[in-house]
Amino acid sequence: MARMTMIEAVRSAMDVSMGRDDDVVVFGEDVGYFGGVFRATQGLQAKYGKTRCFDTPISESGILGTAIGMAAYGLKPCIEIQFADYMYPAYDQITQEAARIRYRSNGDFTCPIVVRMPTGGGIFGGQTHSQSPEALFTHVCGLKVIVPSNPFDAKGLLIAAIEDPDPVIFLEPKRLYNGPFDGHHEKPVTPWSKHELGDVPDGHYTIPIGKAEVRRRGEAVTVVAYGTMVHVALAAAEETGIDAEVIDLRSLLPLDLDTIVQSVKKTGRCVVVHEATLTSGFGGEVVSLVQEHCFYNLEAPVVRVTGWDTPYPHAQEWDYFPGPARVGRALQEVMEA
Repeated sequence: MARMTMIEAVRSAMDVSMGRDDDVVVFGEDVGYFGGVFRATQGLQAKYGKTRCFDTPISESGILGTAIGMAAYGLKPCIEIQFADYMYPAYDQITQEAARIRYRSNGDFTCPIVVRMPTGGGIFGGQTHSQSPEALFTHVCGLKVIVPSNPFDAKGLLIAAIEDPDPVIFLEPKRLYNGPFDGHHEKPVTPWSKHELGDVPDGHYTIPIGKAEVRRRGEAVTVVAYGTMVHVALAAAEETGIDAEVIDLRSLLPLDLDTIVQSVKKTGRCVVVHEATLTSGFGGEVVSLVQEHCFYNLEAPVVRVTGWDTPYPHAQEWDYFPGPARVGRALQEVMEA
C-alpha cells in the first residue's frame, strides 16, 4: 500500500491496465513525451512505447473519432481531453457515435473507450478551464459517467472503466489532484499523504461502477455530493455540528439510487451539492428522484447548493465556488423548516 496523490493514482491505474492488457492504449494532447499537462501520463510512453502512449494533434473530435475506430477494431483506448472545457468539439463523436454503437449494431460491436477529463474549478482557470459538464453526459443513453473524490476511488474506478465494454466519461476534479480540498481557500491544503484515502494499493483492484459510498454517517439530514463537493460537504457538517450523513455518489450514471433513498428515508431531509451551474444541473435529477421515492418521508423541501447560472468568473472564483459556508446555511435551512 502506497500513499498517492490523485494524479499518481490515475497514472497507476493506466500503468496497471497497460501492463495487464496489450490492447489498452493511451493518447491525447501532450500525453506522451511531456506526460500530460497535469503529468497524469508521465513515464507511460517510456515504459510502453510510442505505439501505446502517444501524442495527438490539437483536435478533440479527431481524438474521439480515432478512439472509436480503434475500439471497434478491438483496442481499448483510454484517452485524455486536456480540460473538460475542451470536449465540445468532440461532443458529437461521443454522443452520436460512441454512445450508440452497441445499440445500432444490435450488440455486434461495443465501444470500450474511457474519456478522461480534468473538471471543475478552484484553480483560477477562468471560464474556459473550470467547467463542470457532467450533466451533458448523464442525459445521453449509452454512456457511463464517473466522478471520483479521492485517490483510492480514482484508481479502482479507472481500472473498472478501462475494463468496461462500453464508453465511460471519467471526470477528474483537478482541485483534488494534490489534496482533499474542503473549500477553505484561505487555508493550506492537506496533502493526500496525510489522508487515509491516499492509501492506494500498487497492483490491480476495481471499484464497482454504480455504487455510492457513505463518507459520514448521520441521522439528521442527507447530503448528496460528488467530486470536490464531497469534501466541502464534510467540512460543512463538521463546522455546523449538524448530524449529517454525507453520500459520495462516485458514479452518476449508473446512479446508486438505493443508497440515496435508504438514507433520505432515515433522515427525512436532503441537501444536494454540486459545483456545476444550477439550471439543468445533475442535482435536479437527484432532487426529482428523492421526491418520487421519498415524498412521504420528507420533513422539509430538498435544497440544492450549486454554482451560479453564469460563466465561471475568474475574478470572483470563491463567490461562485460552493463552499462550506453556503452548504452550512443550506443544512441549517432544512433543519429549521
